[in-house]
Amino acid sequence: MKGRAADYLVLDPVSGTYHENPEQVVRDDVEKHYWLNVGRTIVKDWRLYVMLVPMLLVFLFWRYFPMYELLGCFKVTDAVVPVNDQLFSGFSYFKRLLVGGDSLSQNFWMAMRNTFLLSFYGLCFGFPMPIILALFFNEVRSNAVRSALQVMTYLPKFMSTVVMTSLVTMLVKQGSIIGQMGIVSQALSGLGLISKEVGNAGLLNNPDYFRAIYQISGIWEEAGYGSIVFFAAIISISPTSYEAAQIDGAGKWAQMRYVVLPSILSTIVIMLITRIGSLLNIGYEKVLLLYNTKTYVTADVISTLAYRTGLGGGAGTGIASAAEMMNNVVGMLLVIGANTIARKAANTSLY
Repeated sequence: MKGRAADYLVLDPVSGTYHENPEQVVRDDVEKHYWLNVGRTIVKDWRLYVMLVPMLLVFLFWRYFPMYELLGCFKVTDAVVPVNDQLFSGFSYFKRLLVGGDSLSQNFWMAMRNTFLLSFYGLCFGFPMPIILALFFNEVRSNAVRSALQVMTYLPKFMSTVVMTSLVTMLVKQGSIIGQMGIVSQALSGLGLISKEVGNAGLLNNPDYFRAIYQISGIWEEAGYGSIVFFAAIISISPTSYEAAQIDGAGKWAQMRYVVLPSILSTIVIMLITRIGSLLNIGYEKVLLLYNTKTYVTADVISTLAYRTGLGGGAGTGIASAAEMMNNVVGMLLVIGANTIARKAANTSLY
C-alpha cells in the first residue's frame, strides 16, 4: 500500500501547501534524542543513581548469582563436581517430592500444607493490623505521645530473631531455671483456657498451639514497623477532604470509612499484592528456633524441610533445591494472579 503525503502532512488552507504536523515533529524529536535525554537525566541526578549501586550489588550477589545453583534441581547431586559438570537427571527430584510415595514425599506435602496455613493465617490476621495501627496513630493529637507509641511498636522489629524467639520461649514454655510455667502460660491457665498439664509441658511442645504462638509473635514483631507505609499514606491526605466530611456531619468513624480508607486503597492493594507474593516464603530462622520434633506436624515448613534435607537428611541438596524452587514458582504464580485480579477489580496493580 502506497503512502500519501496527506497521511503524514497537514494541508495549510491559506497557502494550499503541505507541512509537517507540529505534534509529530515533537514526538519525532523526543524519540530521536531519547537516550540523550536519559543520559542527561543520569548526569544531572548522579547522586541518586550512586545510592542505587549498593542495592544493585546486593540483588546481584544475593538474588541473581545464587540462581545458578538452581541447576542442582535437575542434576545428579555431587558436592565435589561443579553444578554445570554434573549429569542431567531431569525432573526426578520433583517426581520424588510430588508422587514419590515415601516418607520424604509425605513430609513435603505436610510442610507445604503448614507453609500455606501459616502464611494464610498471617495474611488474614497480620496484614490488617498495621492498617489499624496507622489509623489510630493518625487520631493521636499529641506528637510526643504518638512518637512514643510508634517507637514502642517499632522496637520489636529491630530485635534479632534469636532475641524475639527467646522472649517468646520464656513467656510460654516451662521455665528452665525456676521450674514453673511462663507468664503467658500462667495467665492462660488461670483463665481456664489451658490445663496445668499442658502449661507444665510447655506450649511450644504442643503442636496445637504452635500456629497461634507463631502468628501472635509475628504480629507483635511486624505490625508496628509495617504501619509506617500506611501512616505515610494517611498523612498525605489533603486536609480539605476532612473539612468537607466534617461539613457533611461525618464523625471520626465516618471519616475513617469514607475519607481515609478510600484514599489509601491503592497503597493497601499494592502492599497486599506484595504480601501475597511472599505468601509461601516463610523464613526458616524463626520456625527453626521455635519448633521441635514434637511439633513437626504443624510447624515444619518448606524452608525448614529443605534445611534439614539438604544439610543433614541424607537426601542431598538436589531434593532441597527442588522443594525451594517449587515453593518459589507457586509464589510467582500467586503474584501474577493477585496482580491480574487487582488490576481488573480495582484498576490498581503493581505492574
